[in-house]
Amino acid sequence: MDGHSLTRLADEHLAIAGDHGSGRSAVTVHGGREHHLRQTLIALAGGRSLGEHESPGEATLQVLRGRVTLHAGGEQWSGGPGDFLLIPPQRHDLEAIEDAAVLLTVANRLAD
Repeated sequence: MDGHSLTRLADEHLAIAGDHGSGRSAVTVHGGREHHLRQTLIALAGGRSLGEHESPGEATLQVLRGRVTLHAGGEQWSGGPGDFLLIPPQRHDLEAIEDAAVLLTVANRLAD
C-alpha cells in the first residue's frame, strides 16, 4: 500500500505556492480518471483564490492548514484546520484568508 504524509505535502506545496506567481500549487495524491475517487492537495498563499469555477460534481474539502472561505452564489462558508466543507453543486470560488492547504476529494463518474 502506498501512503503519503499530508503534513509533508502541505509544507512542500505551501512553499511552492509562496514562490509561484499564481500563489498556488497542487498535487493529486490519489486517483484519477480510472478511479472512483480523486484526492488533490491544493495549497494557496494567503490572499489568493482559485477563481470562480464549475463544480466538479460530488466533492468535499478538508482544511489541513490555514483558513479558507468557500464562496458560492450569495453564500459563503469559512473553515480552519480540521474543518470539512461540502463543495456546492454550482459555480464557486475558494479563497485563502491566510496561507492554506486543503484536501479536495471528488467522486468521479466512471464510464460504463
